[in-house]
Amino acid sequence: MAYQNILVPVDGSETSLSVIKHAAELAKAFNSKITVVQVMTLDPYIASEYLAHGQSNMLIERAREFIQDNINVAKEQFLAEGVQVETRLLEGENIARTINQATTDLKIDLVILSSHGRTGFQKLIMGSVAQSLLTELQIPVLVIK
Repeated sequence: MAYQNILVPVDGSETSLSVIKHAAELAKAFNSKITVVQVMTLDPYIASEYLAHGQSNMLIERAREFIQDNINVAKEQFLAEGVQVETRLLEGENIARTINQATTDLKIDLVILSSHGRTGFQKLIMGSVAQSLLTELQIPVLVIK
């Protein structure tokens, strides 16, 4: 099976960027399109005016700028590997659900992401996006540790 549309979620960490070489190799092998995304999580209590009426504020704009910078770093690394990429800044209340919806919207057939390898209390508090995607997505997911 050839993967035509690969989604690479990042979060700005070195761990999330470590998947780029793997994703670039697969994209070259399958002549696939890569889309890099990061989710700006919107807490409904803090961002209620933004969610209801589109009224942004300084905190939201600073977060958007920071996330766009993260996405651009990933894009530059893909370009250095000789792979063209598209980028998207996604917005949602839950990272895994937002990425899940993006896989449908963008007709993604493979997700490649990193795992921070958190266990125990850290995993309980911080959750695991990789684990959620593994259980929720109906398409292949490649987790790079």
